[in-house]
Amino acid sequence: MACLKEDPILGSNDIKEDSEETEPKDKVREEGGVREMVLPAGNSIHRSGSRPQLDLSGAAIQGNNFEERHPTILLPNQSDDISHLALDIGGSLIKLVYFSRHEDRSIDDKRKRSIKERLGVTNGNRRSYPILGGRLHFVKFETSKINECLDFINSKQLHRGGMDSRLWLSEAPPSDDVIIKATGGGAYKFADLFKERLGVSIDKEDEMDCLVAGANFLLKAIRHEAFTHMEGQKEFVQIDHNDLFPYLLVNIGSGVSMIKIGLSASTIASSFGKTISENKELEDYRPEDISLSLLRMISYNIGQISYLNALRFGLKRIFFGGFFIRGHAYTMDTISFAVQFWSNGDAQAMFLRHEGFLGALGAFMSYEKHGLDDLMVHQLVERFPMGAPYIGGRIHGPPLGDLNEKISWMEKFVQKGTEITAPVPMAPSGTTGLGGFEVPSSKGDTLRSDASALNIGVLHLVPTLEVFPLLADPKMYEPNTIDLADHSELEYWFTVLSEHLPDLVDKAVASEGGTDDAKRRGDAFARAFSAHLARLMEEPAAYGKLGLANLLELREECLREFHFVDAYRSIKQRENEASLAVLPDLLMEIDSMNEETRLLTLIEGVLAANIFDWGSRACVDLYHKGTIIEIYRMSRKKMQRPWRVDDFDIFEERMLGSEDKKPRPHKRALLFVDNSGADVILGMLPLARELLRRGTEVVLVANSLPALNDVTAMELPDIVAEAAKHCDILRRAAEAGGLLVDAMVNIQDGSKDSLSSVPLMVVENGCGSPCIDLRQVSSELAAAAKEADLIILEGMGRALHTNFNARFKCDALKLAMVKNQRLAEKLIKGNIYDCVCRFEPAP
Repeated sequence: MACLKEDPILGSNDIKEDSEETEPKDKVREEGGVREMVLPAGNSIHRSGSRPQLDLSGAAIQGNNFEERHPTILLPNQSDDISHLALDIGGSLIKLVYFSRHEDRSIDDKRKRSIKERLGVTNGNRRSYPILGGRLHFVKFETSKINECLDFINSKQLHRGGMDSRLWLSEAPPSDDVIIKATGGGAYKFADLFKERLGVSIDKEDEMDCLVAGANFLLKAIRHEAFTHMEGQKEFVQIDHNDLFPYLLVNIGSGVSMIKIGLSASTIASSFGKTISENKELEDYRPEDISLSLLRMISYNIGQISYLNALRFGLKRIFFGGFFIRGHAYTMDTISFAVQFWSNGDAQAMFLRHEGFLGALGAFMSYEKHGLDDLMVHQLVERFPMGAPYIGGRIHGPPLGDLNEKISWMEKFVQKGTEITAPVPMAPSGTTGLGGFEVPSSKGDTLRSDASALNIGVLHLVPTLEVFPLLADPKMYEPNTIDLADHSELEYWFTVLSEHLPDLVDKAVASEGGTDDAKRRGDAFARAFSAHLARLMEEPAAYGKLGLANLLELREECLREFHFVDAYRSIKQRENEASLAVLPDLLMEIDSMNEETRLLTLIEGVLAANIFDWGSRACVDLYHKGTIIEIYRMSRKKMQRPWRVDDFDIFEERMLGSEDKKPRPHKRALLFVDNSGADVILGMLPLARELLRRGTEVVLVANSLPALNDVTAMELPDIVAEAAKHCDILRRAAEAGGLLVDAMVNIQDGSKDSLSSVPLMVVENGCGSPCIDLRQVSSELAAAAKEADLIILEGMGRALHTNFNARFKCDALKLAMVKNQRLAEKLIKGNIYDCVCRFEPAP
């Protein structure tokens, strides 16, 4: 252990060596189809010889290995209990990181299997470790209330694999071999208490090693982990993980730790003495003034000495973390000012969203085969479930065991303006944890001590997500078009979402039969989402860098959290049936046209059909004035060129060429579809049909999960099958693409007509939002993109709210009708119902 020196005010101060070179990564070897982590010699993190190991012998995947996205891994020969939690027990706070397994199950789908086989998608990147395909949770307790932490661990059975574990039976007696990883001084102090209360042993990990491991993981794996803070303004910084090292990490808790290459472990971080004016007594100062002066002095001192150490080793990047900061705006501003002042602007102070959890996360990573080392930034999705607006990582009240308890929890909160307040306690005043809240008064009390503090979400580990390979420059890609850093822009979109909320709740409740249970869940959803909006209005950076796409995804996640799987299910079905009924006549009309007229009519049809969007208030109002077909015909009649953004002539030349030059057809086109009903059936399907006619493979890309009235990849094959009954082109392509499973027998019997057709395929995009972030797409979509040379993004969410400024390696066509006046003014300097046809040839 490093030599410590104690400062009379700040406490112990540790400085520890760390570098990328001295911390070699774990290696992977493969034997018999099972991938296994091989630890290098000299690994800087202490590995206890008594630690239980995963016995992978006889390991098998439960269910269909090929079909299931997150299969359960059975370890029949595993005898020891393995805990998936770790703690950092400090003098003030206990920080806990724990893992829960993902319960989502994929259904057996022959069509999906056929698409995967055609695209060459395998489970080759599937890890054999139970940690992946689940979630990491971050919670904290006051150390003085450690029994509440123990109650929480016991209630969720975290020390025995968790309540959702399928590998260990929760009713089985705990084994004497159970070990929990922990760091911090309390790991020694409370070891006997953990043994007495939970029957587990504490394996103490080196504190500095844990801080380093935790910081390295967060900076490499979380896209918007680091941020600057100057004059009250937060700005998130994108860190290139290939250019992360070297950096200085300053961890400020009861003491101050500075961690870098070669610093002495005996260096004093800071110290000061009490100074009182000769003409004044201590009583002459107001306590708040003394506190502020002390805070400023300490913060300046830490900032100055941190910079001097950075200067000594030529570092420009300094990260600050620890309990001392806790998201306090004044503290971060003061440290930032000191670093900027002493460096003359050459160095920059940065802070971490998970600053309090570095040690606990590092301790978690010290388990064998945790699997986190291999994760990339695109495989982590941070979500903020119900409670995030209130707790920010701290546990208040009982652990929630099921949806009913979650709804009850929501019903106990009231909202006054933007202030979230707690209810009258369920238990005697002053108690917390199981059965109570944290000392709320009878009138309620705020649960957040500092509005500027950032909230901690749940990290979903999704190893099947990949970066879209056709992005021209993934490092420069920013999906969001609207900058919500502008407060007026933020306020406007919050108002739009709030006004749309009652209608959304009605649709959600109706989708579940309008039962009393559905109404109760709908009310709880409305409360939860309103609380999210209130929190973000108060602190826009609370959940990380905020864009409109993040808000829309947050709404959909909140709906799913209260078990509203598909709020627009019946509406989508009704509109699909109405549109399919008129599709044959539309196709006959299109087929009667010459090539030039047909192409223009098809693009007009896509734009006209894109008017159907239940996420737009203007469009919802239109539904009350006519049927879906009447509105579609009206929209087509108004398709007058030039459109507000009109690159059709360029697109036409690429497709049809000139008199003396006929271009080659595209090899494969990815069509990102939007809404159900007329949008996909009368707009995008006829366009897909035209591409197929020209010999281009077509991949329809749709949502993995429902969002508003957007069509999903699960729904599309049935829509295509119905449309194919009236069109030989669609039928042959759907058969070739594996969408018509019953017809695949004919292909195997030697149907030349089907074999000669180019395929029509459907893949899911990996998300469940009206928008799409192309930094995180499904492995199926990534595989389909490798041979694609045309992308068509359709709809406001995917072509305007996101990706309007995105650049690609291939031809890209962006089509949308603008159904929001403010967006039209901001983005294209136009008006509502203006159209966008932007074509960007391959570079």
